[in-house]
Amino acid sequence: MKGSVSRPVPGSTGFTLVELLIALAIAAVLAAIALPAYSSYMERARVNQAITDIRVLNVRVRKYEDDHRAVPAGLAPIGAAGMLDPWGRPYVYLKLEGKSTMGQARKNKNLVPINSDFDLYSQGKNGASLPPLTAKPSLDDVVLANDGGFAGLAANYVQ
Repeated sequence: MKGSVSRPVPGSTGFTLVELLIALAIAAVLAAIALPAYSSYMERARVNQAITDIRVLNVRVRKYEDDHRAVPAGLAPIGAAGMLDPWGRPYVYLKLEGKSTMGQARKNKNLVPINSDFDLYSQGKNGASLPPLTAKPSLDDVVLANDGGFAGLAANYVQ
């Protein structure tokens, strides 16, 4: 049959362009809802990982202190040199001794140092930090405070 045109078989079904566009719009709305929720979940997971890491590092520093009667000068003596936080930056450790380092110490809202012997923290998602925990760049930092009594977001530290 030369020149014949194929025609749809009666009763056969398929998607119309309108139906495909509606399905695509529904998928886009679901993606718009899911992506922020997933991003928020991932950020909470990173914060929780940093809190866990900081608690573990604190235990290792305290063990070193028990063995050597002084906190280490850095993280290398406890085998954590170059350890990265969940955002890919090194954890910050500062041994607090004398006036030279006390000015760099992390401070609470009253500008009082939050630790007496060393500071240990992650600079958080934004990678920026200032000594006062109440400074805007510091609010997302994950800090060790009260000489190990608190580990968490600087924004959640109240004292």
